[in-house]
Amino acid sequence: MPELEKVYNPVEIEKKWTAVWRERKVFTPDAAAVETPFTIVLPPPNITGSLTVGHALGTTVQDLLCRWKRMKGFNVLWLAGMDHAGIATQKVVERALLEQGIAKDALGREKFLEECWRWKEKYHDRIVEQLGAIGASLDWTRETFTLDPGVSRAVREVFVRLHRKGLIYRDRYIVNWCPSCGTAISDEEVDFVETHGKLYYIAYPFADGGGELVVGTTRPETMLGDVAVAMHPGDKRAAALKGKMLDLPLAGRTIPVIFDEAVDPAFGTGCLKVTPGHDATDFLIGLRHKLDPIVVIDREGKMNAEAGCFAGLDRREARKQVLAALEGQGLLRKIDDYEHSIGHHDRCGTAIEPYISRQWFLRMKTLAAPGIEAAKRGEVAFTPERWGNIYLSWMENIRDWCISRQLWWGHRIPVWYCGGCEETIVAVDEPASCPKCGGTKLAQDEDVLDTWFSSWLWTFSPMGWPEKTRDLETFHPTSVLVTGGDIIFFWVARMIMASLEFMGEIPFSTVYITGIVRDTKGRKMSKSLGNSPDPIDIVGRAGADAFRFTLMMLSPPGQDIMFDESKVDVGKHFANKIWNAARFVLGQEVDLGCAEAGAPDAFPAAARDAGSAALYESIFGSAAGPEIEFGWEDRWIVSRLARRAGELEQHIETYRFDEASRTLYDFLWHEYCDWYLELSKASAREGGARGRGAAVTARAVLGSSMILLHPTMPFITEEIWSMLAPRRGVLAGFHFPGIPGRCLDEALEADVAFFMEIVSAIRNLRQSFNIPPGRLVSAVINCEKERLRGVVDIEAEKKRLGRDLEKIARECEKVEGRLKDARFVEKAPRDVVEQERNRYNEMSDKKRRIARILEDLG
Repeated sequence: MPELEKVYNPVEIEKKWTAVWRERKVFTPDAAAVETPFTIVLPPPNITGSLTVGHALGTTVQDLLCRWKRMKGFNVLWLAGMDHAGIATQKVVERALLEQGIAKDALGREKFLEECWRWKEKYHDRIVEQLGAIGASLDWTRETFTLDPGVSRAVREVFVRLHRKGLIYRDRYIVNWCPSCGTAISDEEVDFVETHGKLYYIAYPFADGGGELVVGTTRPETMLGDVAVAMHPGDKRAAALKGKMLDLPLAGRTIPVIFDEAVDPAFGTGCLKVTPGHDATDFLIGLRHKLDPIVVIDREGKMNAEAGCFAGLDRREARKQVLAALEGQGLLRKIDDYEHSIGHHDRCGTAIEPYISRQWFLRMKTLAAPGIEAAKRGEVAFTPERWGNIYLSWMENIRDWCISRQLWWGHRIPVWYCGGCEETIVAVDEPASCPKCGGTKLAQDEDVLDTWFSSWLWTFSPMGWPEKTRDLETFHPTSVLVTGGDIIFFWVARMIMASLEFMGEIPFSTVYITGIVRDTKGRKMSKSLGNSPDPIDIVGRAGADAFRFTLMMLSPPGQDIMFDESKVDVGKHFANKIWNAARFVLGQEVDLGCAEAGAPDAFPAAARDAGSAALYESIFGSAAGPEIEFGWEDRWIVSRLARRAGELEQHIETYRFDEASRTLYDFLWHEYCDWYLELSKASAREGGARGRGAAVTARAVLGSSMILLHPTMPFITEEIWSMLAPRRGVLAGFHFPGIPGRCLDEALEADVAFFMEIVSAIRNLRQSFNIPPGRLVSAVINCEKERLRGVVDIEAEKKRLGRDLEKIARECEKVEGRLKDARFVEKAPRDVVEQERNRYNEMSDKKRRIARILEDLG
């Protein structure tokens, strides 16, 4: 029998098996296979750098599911791909060029795109390396990039079809504009941040000289674009002010007083300055009252010519100078502190500027209706369930999607304008001439589509749509989508709409939303904050299996994870425990006479009925030799394995990966290593039929455990499996036959549980009374307190335990007080609060144990 190395070296083992799996194409499914398909699409990582611990969490969940389903005999496709990440990539490439003294505009569009493609090639390889290091069992033969020719054609096809249906239109409208990125963005790309600001009260004199109206605003610099002052029709001042005109301070214009239901009478003075060019609400008011908007801030966030003497100033500097001018004219009435939300671009953090520009939009209500009904009928289920309500709420209040971006990197909008007759041509392929006038002077729209316009097709465009391919026939719809809650609107909801529109079916039946990975200060781990260690570095220090196991153990459904790299020690210790147990089992010098060793393949009839023997045959595909005898401990551990296997399946199928990990941990560490292997040593020493029975059981249970653990810890299990069953092929492609039903023995489990409780009680007594391990103690079950006379001084022990109890009670009271203090719980770092809770639970448990012992001692 081959031997495992003395010390577990995860780095070498992981490199070895990564290469073997890829070389043998273990993760490349056959679309023509008859097995039931199971499909997951990897949320395509952006090619803007490296992955975070959050990515590692989602990747591990997906890999666990895929390996589990392969083991259960499914035809598994885990589709690999990457996203071009329009805005993010363009920004980082622009910065990289500027560091070389090269401006994007000076370089030109074509040369700039060449630089973007070079960036993509460089960081693509880095991401592939990271995913491989984590153990992702992706099918790289089908890898797709969102700018690949096939996907690009699918994107153009979708645009054209939606335009023909009247759902895509172009209009001049107010949008969210990012002055830093120089592009419009969608509502979903705006993060609202609570900000400590000011509310400025400005006097607008009546044009007839008869007094003034005071208006409250948070943005005095935009008053230069005011076209009216609005009041609620129910305002008691309304009748007297109807038809009144106001002088607009600093602008030399007069503007009307108007009345509109959108005005909140409780805000400020009840008077609203109407600036349609720089506020979404004001824009709609302007449309209702036929007021032409005036834009005073340009695309770079600077004041334009309409701002008069303030032209050329940055919007922040303009605010200061406008306020100074108002104060100089005696029109600034007061300034109040004011807390309000300001929209920021989720990519770069720049404050958004509401801006009127001509953009392409997609009408969403028509597309949303089938997606709403599908969720209500239960065709798409969300885990945790609360995300289903969030999805429905957004879908039922959906707004049109601004799909155009003022960028160069991305899918160029498939629209051409004729220079001869001004015809707009929407086509999948570039037209040679104008279909209206026959002219050839055609110019393509300069804008590109929102990155998500290609991503929302991700369950079917990589499989060859719009062609009818074998992959689409076999693997669509996909099975599960694993993603974060932060992109449920960007991606999940839109994929449901796209698949129902273009495939006529849901894209997946289950959406599993992972928690957010946070640092010990409670901040989301991200590349921008720089608070996420590189997963490759963690893997290099602890091993992929330890990292994966820890992530799964820390991830109850829908709850955020407080991650610190020190927590990976749990996984490291577990891996070492498994390794040492495998070395012990494989190192036993017992002649099993099994087929793996080239010996007979038959069990005697009596032995064949035993659970251990049946398990051995089902796992290794051969029987151990004759003259085998199994003891109660063998039957017990096989029964426990069968029960734990059932629990594990239930946990995985219900996405309780934390419970699945604990089930494996408890079984392998405690039941198999701490109890069974220790109990079986007596049989091993006895040798003969009993020794062989113990060896068969130890190997059968270890082999089964490696299969069950493989989806979570693929590398160490593959290495141990290769030693246990070298003729059975790689574990990553093994179809697990399951645990034979005859293995369960509920009565025996109950008996052994009682036995274990007795042993544990005796061990606890030894520890409580500081009895040396080598000293023999007579133990009588259910006896009176006299049992320890002559071994310890009962009265002295009672006094010592009493002192311990008082001390622990005082400590418990202190910690309990801290935990009841709302200020401590809210303001202290989360890891500190968690430590205090754990400490309180440990002390409470110890207090109860000591109290019980004192009660026993009388």
